[in-house]
Amino acid sequence: MPSMDIVSETDLEEVRNAVDNASRELTTRFDFRGVEASFEWKKPIVTLKAEGDFQLKQLCDMLRSQLTKRNVDAKAMDVGNASATGRNWSQQVTFKEGIEQDVAKKVVKLIKAAKFKVQTAIQGEQVRVTGKKRDELQAVMQAVRKADLEQSFQFTNFKD
Repeated sequence: MPSMDIVSETDLEEVRNAVDNASRELTTRFDFRGVEASFEWKKPIVTLKAEGDFQLKQLCDMLRSQLTKRNVDAKAMDVGNASATGRNWSQQVTFKEGIEQDVAKKVVKLIKAAKFKVQTAIQGEQVRVTGKKRDELQAVMQAVRKADLEQSFQFTNFKD
C-alpha cells in the first residue's frame, strides 16, 4: 500500500546562506548607508538589528526575499516581536522544525473533512498518510499545499 510522510523541515544551511546573502545586500543598499543595521546568525535563530522599527521591517523583507531565492519557504519563519533598547531595535526570527501536535491535528482534520480514502496517523513530529492508490496520496498533497496552515510542509518517504 502506498504511503508518505508529511513533515516540516527547514534546511538550516540554506538559511545561513540566505543570511550571508542578505548581509552582503545590506552593505550595498543606499537607504542603509550610515545606519547601524545587521543580521546575526546563531543556529537556528537570526537576530535583526537596526536603528528603527521601519528598518527592521525592511531587514525582514530582505531576509524573506533571500530565503525565497534559496528555495526555503517563508512560512517557516517565525518572526518575534521587535524590542527597543536605547536607539537600537532588535528582532529575533526563528525557524519552525517539525509539526506541532495541534497543527498535526488540523492536518488530519483537513484530510478527513475532504473525505479522501486514506488513513492518517500522527507520529511524533510528522503525519503518516496511507492509501490504496497513489492518486489519493497526490490529492492529499495538493489539499495540504492549498490549505493555509501557517507552516511549510514537505512530503517525504513516498512509497509504492
